Amino acid sequence: MKISYLLAILPLVSAYPGHGTGSTVSAHWKPAGSNDFRGPCPMMNTLANHGFLPHDGKNITRETLVKGLHDALNFNASLSSLMFDMGVVANPETNATYFTLDQLNRHNVLEHDASLSRADDFFGSNHIFNETVFDESRAYWTAETLTPAMLANSKIARQINSKAFNPQYKFTSKTEQFSLGEIAAPIIAFGNSTSGEVNRTLVEYFFMNERLPIELGWKKSEDGIALDDILRVTQMISKAASLITPSALSKNHVRMEL
Repeated sequence: MKISYLLAILPLVSAYPGHGTGSTVSAHWKPAGSNDFRGPCPMMNTLANHGFLPHDGKNITRETLVKGLHDALNFNASLSSLMFDMGVVANPETNATYFTLDQLNRHNVLEHDASLSRADDFFGSNHIFNETVFDESRAYWTAETLTPAMLANSKIARQINSKAFNPQYKFTSKTEQFSLGEIAAPIIAFGNSTSGEVNRTLVEYFFMNERLPIELGWKKSEDGIALDDILRVTQMISKAASLITPSALSKNHVRMEL
């Protein structure tokens, strides 16, 4: 199991089975103030804006993260605990027992180039929502219901753009695992993790406002979200991101081997 997917889920509707029939979460929302920390992950920022994590973005402990992810999204405790283990590496202190959203901004630790909604670190801020970048990404979302292929297309496009214009572009195999998890996150949180589909309006609302789409009718899943759900969706995105299509020869070769 690729645990490096997990933290990325921390970077959406009644039309989808298993979502829209769950519990209503807190509608309270308050944007970050001038003294509050925020990071490159839209979901972590969103949970802080709603108060599921400390609103100031500081002192995020294991207990705080486990409770926040459960109350907001119904993530199970073991999954949330694994996420904490990955997130705490952003704190440079030895044997740290907490991290802050600001620490997640450290370039190429967990944050990386080619984000769907942030500019690369080379161009300035790597953690503030960038509408121009996001418009580039959602140009590939060509229907009201997003599919793994659409989300994968936006991922590939952002990588090409970053590689072409950022002279310090860096995207390692580890980064790829985080990136796949980030692309899968809206499906897992707001859509259908079996089909890999999610309502585009909810995803756009989430990214642009760093706010759970409660007022659009979304409710958290009644079923607890576990590691298997994450792996299933990230594998969908990974498969959809391939630019190689099966050939007739390869299909015939498979039949012959069978």
